[in-house]
Amino acid sequence: QVQLVESGGGLVQAGGSLRLSCAASGLTLSRYAMGWFRQAPGKEREFVAAISWNSGSTYYEDSVKGRFTISRDNAKNTAYLQMNSLKPEDTAVYYCAASGTTATRISLGGPVDYWGQGTQVTVSS
Repeated sequence: QVQLVESGGGLVQAGGSLRLSCAASGLTLSRYAMGWFRQAPGKEREFVAAISWNSGSTYYEDSVKGRFTISRDNAKNTAYLQMNSLKPEDTAVYYCAASGTTATRISLGGPVDYWGQGTQVTVSS
């Protein structure tokens, strides 16, 4: 049974940082491109960041460029999202995703094979 389990969310003040983790089980993470998405209340889920299987390529949504960093440790079967300089508009449920395609396709709305259950990030002003 494949599971992606996010952790690291919470409440933080504007300007603060959080590091999200996505621990995978039941699959070999190195065979998948990984992505992070988020969904704010009343809004559709949106792409945040993606990383290729070997960390060779990364993609970011424009509003998080320079503030968020996606990474992965295939030996630990875990992906990460380091979020710095957080803003109230970053408040959302954050989901990790695994895709058997490419990070490019994830960034363009391509198919995702597995989703995590989400972790809440709340940024206070």
